[in-house]
Amino acid sequence: MRRIILSTESGADLSKELVEKHQIQVVPMHVIMDGKDYLDGELSVEEVFDFYSRTKKIPSTTATNVHEYHELFTKIRVNFPDSIIIHIGYTSKASASFQSALIAAEDFEDLFLIDTLNVTGGLGAVVMYAATLLEDEPSISHVHLIEKIEAVVPKTKLAFIPGSLDFLRAGGRVSNVAYIGGSLLKIKPCIELKEGKLVSTRKYRGNMSIVAEKLMRDYLNQYDIDRKQLYLIYSIGLGESIKRRMDEIAKETGFENVTWMQAGAMISTHAGPGGFGIAGLES
Repeated sequence: MRRIILSTESGADLSKELVEKHQIQVVPMHVIMDGKDYLDGELSVEEVFDFYSRTKKIPSTTATNVHEYHELFTKIRVNFPDSIIIHIGYTSKASASFQSALIAAEDFEDLFLIDTLNVTGGLGAVVMYAATLLEDEPSISHVHLIEKIEAVVPKTKLAFIPGSLDFLRAGGRVSNVAYIGGSLLKIKPCIELKEGKLVSTRKYRGNMSIVAEKLMRDYLNQYDIDRKQLYLIYSIGLGESIKRRMDEIAKETGFENVTWMQAGAMISTHAGPGGFGIAGLES
């Protein structure tokens, strides 16, 4: 039986422990700061936030390129000869990464690509769904596995709230007028993935301890999330008391497992410090 290998981008924000446990192959995206191109993971989130504190500018981010995907797929072939590769990718609607993966894949056989139309915890949730299926059903065929992954893509729901509007303004994602109004009224936008695109769906008012709970309750009311697994996403700076409260709500609402995921440098460049998000798969 041929081995199935899963790959994805660093924008999935999977922990080192999960990557190593399931032997998921991760290719880095890019963060460009102060004129230097860093692979996502080379630069700490703290360095990104320090850069903003000094300059009031945020780094830029760029997609993984064709050459890097070619290297990734070649490395998998060398390390896992005769394997079947399933690449579970970052939304094609918000990055050129998936298109680059498609071009690189033309040189390989038994390589299949899936556009999750999602990012960070949403992308991570799909990857972990696939990894768990492989673990539970080691003899599953790649055809059946791909069918199952593609079936959960539209059922994957991600919502998050940036910790502040500062990084969104610095990146040109909100106007100065909206920034001033939002800051004065303590308004925070909720960002969701709709057909692969990042969309502001609602606004919350108050500090993050209030807003995070509102988001979680609204999310769980809106979506019938499978109670086996919930993913909670945070960027550095989110208070520990908020995390504890989110754990309590997850337990109260019947979730068997809760996995916290820290937003890496690439995602944090846009979300800023103290952000909170939630991801899961609908039943």
